Amino acid sequence: MLYQLFETQRALLSPFSEFAAASAKLYSHPLSPFAHTPMAQRLSAGLDLMHRLAKEYEKPEFDIRSVEVDGVDVAVQELVALEKPFCRLLRFKRYTDELNVLSQMKDQPTVLVVAPLSGHHSTLLRETVKQLLKTHKVYITDWTDARMVPLEVGPFHLDDYIAYVQEFIRHVGGADSHVISVCQPTVPVLAAISLMASAGEATPRSMTMMGGPIDARKSPTAVNNLAMNRSYSWFENNVIYRVPTNFPGSGRAVYPGFLQHTGFVAMNPDRHLTSHYDYFLDLVRGDGDSAEAHRKFYDEYNAVLDMPAEYYLDTIKTVFQDFGLVNGTWEVNGQLVRPQDITTTALLTVEGELDDISGAGQTRAAHDICSGVPKQHQFHYDAIGAGHYGIFSGRRWRENVYPQVCDFIAKYEAAPLKKTAKATAAKATAKSAPARKRRA
Repeated sequence: MLYQLFETQRALLSPFSEFAAASAKLYSHPLSPFAHTPMAQRLSAGLDLMHRLAKEYEKPEFDIRSVEVDGVDVAVQELVALEKPFCRLLRFKRYTDELNVLSQMKDQPTVLVVAPLSGHHSTLLRETVKQLLKTHKVYITDWTDARMVPLEVGPFHLDDYIAYVQEFIRHVGGADSHVISVCQPTVPVLAAISLMASAGEATPRSMTMMGGPIDARKSPTAVNNLAMNRSYSWFENNVIYRVPTNFPGSGRAVYPGFLQHTGFVAMNPDRHLTSHYDYFLDLVRGDGDSAEAHRKFYDEYNAVLDMPAEYYLDTIKTVFQDFGLVNGTWEVNGQLVRPQDITTTALLTVEGELDDISGAGQTRAAHDICSGVPKQHQFHYDAIGAGHYGIFSGRRWRENVYPQVCDFIAKYEAAPLKKTAKATAAKATAKSAPARKRRA
């Protein structure tokens, strides 16, 4: 019922939003006589703010048309490499007529960026992708809004997410690729690579895990506390709703994006109120650059998607209540997830000093459970002064985090880890142990 009420409210506000936008232009356009009346600029700014508060935000575009590679601007084309019901694997293919740059790009590492399926669209990582494109071949997961997936397609569980990640890793190159996971996917990506390693399948050369809840018990944030202190049934009964009839996914059970967005805003209401007031003042002062920066941020921040209910509830239980990954109890399709089986994938973890989504130590916990990776091939980086978004976007990402990630990937692109006889023997012993126990 709540979803239907939200859609009704959105439909009622839509005409008002359009009226506010048109009126704002009426009081700001230089050819309009109303623009030269007293208080016109303040009226225009107020109406523009009302329009943005009431409008519906569509999924933004990546809009990456070119990047600079070795001092040369190269064209970028966004291609769909694989398409699944709940996700598209996008490739950002680069083109240039400069033969030396073309030769250089062909030898650059292939990186799969696994974007979060946690409320926002994958375009939130636009700056991550754009920076990586300067020195890498880049793929990214582009998750589909669950309300756009017809009910007859079937459910989407956390196990399906892991299967998607494994398929994408194989597609981009398997053992010749590198994986970067940001926030929520750190857990399923680590599970996917663990299962591949346990099965004797080639794993990526490196995995970079940024700001994710590998062990949500460490330095719990408000997000962690909500997930840990409420029962599983509470989430089933209070945050899961059916998609209304005006969408292709009508009838599908989802965790609505508008609820997730409300939660994000509720974490820092003062910050958002201040930001909107500053936007109003920027418009009054005629500070176009600052106003445009505000629009770009909130066009992204306010665009949200629905998550499949099965996937969301699986994540709550496995990651935030059972802590299945770090406790060694998580099974995927009957197969135990064993991060200790990973031996040929180097590990880098990144945390933000001021991260209020994934607290200090949560991502770093990956080092304790990836015991099969030699310690000299495990690395950690603390981004001083960076919040959750700062580790993958903005100045601190470009100037501090990206160089660390770039150097790490380059190191294992040049000299990938090899499977040692000791690691092979240890894995064989671990696999045979259950069988010996059954015989005993």
